[in-house]
Amino acid sequence: MKSNFLDKVVVITGGGGVLCSTMANALAAEGAKVAILDLRAENAENVANQITQQGGQAIGVACNVLNLESLQAAHQVVLEKLGPCDILINGAGGNHPKGTTSKPFFELADLESSTEGLKTFFDLDPEGIKFVFELNFIGSLLPTQVFAKDMITRPGSSIINISSMNAFKPLTKIPAYSGAKAAISNFTQWLAVHFAKTGIRVNALAPGFFLTDQNRTLLTNTDGSLTARGNTILEHTPMGRFGEPEDLTGTLLWLCGDGSKFVTGVVIPIDGGFSAFSGV
Repeated sequence: MKSNFLDKVVVITGGGGVLCSTMANALAAEGAKVAILDLRAENAENVANQITQQGGQAIGVACNVLNLESLQAAHQVVLEKLGPCDILINGAGGNHPKGTTSKPFFELADLESSTEGLKTFFDLDPEGIKFVFELNFIGSLLPTQVFAKDMITRPGSSIINISSMNAFKPLTKIPAYSGAKAAISNFTQWLAVHFAKTGIRVNALAPGFFLTDQNRTLLTNTDGSLTARGNTILEHTPMGRFGEPEDLTGTLLWLCGDGSKFVTGVVIPIDGGFSAFSGV
């Protein structure tokens, strides 16, 4: 059977990361031509090289998703080397320490505390909050503005945003990231409606807890054992494990392919049951 993705052009922002590089490899294995966009050119090129060494088609492109000129330059490279975009995956995102509190719960004694490094809600840096919102929300909006013009009236066009468990229930300590991912879920629904007459479908993945370069030190110790937060997460994940990057690919391929051609505006949890579990 012919693949849904044969010769489709896929653009993945944040493509040098653990999760997005796995998505890139999965789509390339289905015959897609993949453009890996990443802030770090070396990371983008490494993923592209992995794909080409396995017989796939891919290019690595340095790109800053918060800079319109950088995105436009990347768009031109993709057009010249691969062709117009059919599928856009807005994978760039992340958190920042300045948007994170030290403790999950505020206590009255914290107001008088002299503990070095203690950061309460009242100490959060607006610049850190702004960074997180811009990286996650503006970093999805701008690439969509640049690449979605290619997709209008092209059969099978699809946009995939990356939401999070934080969008359903905000996690303690990370108000900026939780709020930004809630914005992504809302934006996904808005954009799905806005583009509904053009043939572009817009959906989102909401990963649960996957070990990545960004969160590994928060969830595991140097000896590989779990931190207290890591243990709490697994206790609230009915399937009892962290996600593997490959756990995302089945849903990704379904949302981008013909099997979901009447599906738009949904945010799908891939979380081992975390969002369904009350804790009791």
